[in-house]
Amino acid sequence: MQMALRADSLATSCRLFLLIAFAAVFAFSGHAQEAIDGAGPLGGLLGQSGEGGLSGSVIILFVMVTVLSLVPGLAMMVTCLPFLMIVFSFIRQALGIQQAPPNMMLMALAMFLTFFIMEPTFTEAWANGVAPYTEGTIGEDTAWSATTEPFRVFMNARVDPEAVPVLGDALNRPVVDGEEPAFSLLATAFMLSEIKHAFQIGFVIFLPFLVIDLVVASVLMAVGMMMVPPTVVSLPFKIGFFVLADGWLKITEALIRGYAG
Repeated sequence: MQMALRADSLATSCRLFLLIAFAAVFAFSGHAQEAIDGAGPLGGLLGQSGEGGLSGSVIILFVMVTVLSLVPGLAMMVTCLPFLMIVFSFIRQALGIQQAPPNMMLMALAMFLTFFIMEPTFTEAWANGVAPYTEGTIGEDTAWSATTEPFRVFMNARVDPEAVPVLGDALNRPVVDGEEPAFSLLATAFMLSEIKHAFQIGFVIFLPFLVIDLVVASVLMAVGMMMVPPTVVSLPFKIGFFVLADGWLKITEALIRGYAG
């Protein structure tokens, strides 16, 4: 059973990276083909085969490697990973423990929760866009639309209504009512919205621990122990309170329910 679960997790991870890679390839391949055909600004350079010219295949390979190196960043922009990582970091800071759990453990927890939350989106994008494209049944444009549509639905459900118009006006590219915004604009607005939501939750998480710090500081001052750092005394109380409340499980459950709703 454990081996089957590990295999499923590995398969989901591979599908995630392949999905983002294919999406990046779809977005770039059309522009690259236009450049090779001479329609783009690099058409003259890529079309030269004589002295002073560069091979189009070399440039395409270079750009493809560059795009694939950005896959982790692209994956963070269109999933719930940044939101989960920021909330978990707030929990650790609120407790006053800088290295427990370590960064690698928090990242691993956030990644597995991301796979768990976004599994329906990944599955739909793979089935509708990537798999038919690899089988040769649909073209690049159709594959791009079918692959990104599940992510658009996911991001539209979480993005703040005012984020997209504000960013569009800032770029002098106002979004017309009734039209879908560009994927890059929607992803940027989604990421900013997720950061905002994570900070709101972080504020709520900090409040009970702040109360504990204030109570401990008041008690120490009342008994004349002003030289004792309040954080040293309050740390065991905060850890005990968090453990008794089963904080990690409760907060994780709340985060998952927020995406399920």
